[in-house]
This record gives sequence, C-alpha cells and structure tokens, in this order.
Amino acid sequence: MRIGGLQKVTLLDYPGKVACTVFLPGCNLRCPFCHNPALVLPDRATGGLSTEKLLAFLETRRGKLDGVCVTGGEPTLYEDLPALLRQIRALGFAVKLDTNGTNPDMLEALAQEGLLDYAAMDIKNSPDRYAETCGGVDLLGPVKRSAALLMAGAVDYEFRTTVCAPLHTPEEMAGIGRWLKGAKRYFLQPFVDSGELVGSGMKPLTKEEIEALRDSVLPDIPSTQIRGQ
Repeated sequence: MRIGGLQKVTLLDYPGKVACTVFLPGCNLRCPFCHNPALVLPDRATGGLSTEKLLAFLETRRGKLDGVCVTGGEPTLYEDLPALLRQIRALGFAVKLDTNGTNPDMLEALAQEGLLDYAAMDIKNSPDRYAETCGGVDLLGPVKRSAALLMAGAVDYEFRTTVCAPLHTPEEMAGIGRWLKGAKRYFLQPFVDSGELVGSGMKPLTKEEIEALRDSVLPDIPSTQIRGQ
C-alpha cells in the first residue's frame, strides 16, 4: 500500500485525542469542492511513503500519540486496509476512519473485526442531489447502507457535510435531516477555497448562510453543529 502523506500530529482530526493523520491516495468520487486533488486525481499524485516507514514512525510515537486518523482519498478502496489497521492497533493506537461511505461491505468488515474506534462519514448532500454533488457518480445506494450501519451502532461515529454555494441550500439540508433523522453527531464544515480544487464554480457561504443551513437540519438532527464555531 502506498501512503500518500502523513501529518505527524493533529489536535483537530480525531476528536478528543492527540493523533497523526495518514492520507491514502485515490478516490471514486469527484466532488468539485474537494481541496485534496493530489489525493484524488492520479495525475496530480506526488511523493508518499511506504507502509514500513509509516509503521516505523508510529513505533517512535507510542505513548506520545493517542490515535491515528486514516483518511484519503477514500481509504476503503484498498483491499489491504484491514491489514494496515491491524498493524496500527497492534502498536496500541486508537483508529479513526474518514470515509465517503461508498464501500459499506468494507466498513462493516472493519467494524465487525473491531478495527475501528471512530468513523467520520461524509454526507455530500441530500439524496436528490447526491450524484450531482459527487461529480456525477451515482453511489447513493451504498452510501445509504453505510449510514444505516453507523446509525445502528456498528461503531462510534459522526456525519459531516462540507457546505458551499451553489450546492447546499436550506431545502437540501432539510432533506439530509429527514434522511439521517436522529443521528448521533452531525457537523457542517464551511467550504474554504484553497485555490487547489477538483472542480470549479464553488463559493464559500457566509456565517449567516451556514447558520440558516444548520437551522434547517436541527428539527430532525438536534445534534447538528457548525465545526469551528
């Protein structure tokens, strides 16, 4: 497995833990607001390190870091992801997985084997606009299976949506609320234009606009929060 990148310490990526973040390259979606094109688009891939070097680094961080966040790209595309997580857990680290939810079979297998302590699943938009928001890729069925799996208690979790114009409106957010009614944790993440995006035409929302989106979800998901506020 090729590791796309490593952030050696983070206080943000894994709630409540001091962690590092491991980036796995490659993704099966093309969300226009994605700010990691080097991890999504093969022709933009750069650098990386081997699994052996990653594990050697983690060995030096035993007792210093609490956990490891595995993100992408989309980590569940890798058939050898379970083997990597077993090695990470054998070193004593908690594991958080970031996923787009398009591979429910892998997610379920990881949960059943006890390889995950926390999962953060991206919810791209309401069901009606899901394929559009993913760059035209229609994988709503598997995404719904993954969401249901998490809500059934397979592993501790959060849902999160990166919100931007013109894709996210109060109507779309209300649709998400109806779909994920009663979710344990749901975060709205403000889109930030880094200048390096997969697509074009995306614009940040104002604080007031994001609060209006939150208010559209709150009746169905009272746990909804705006990340960073």
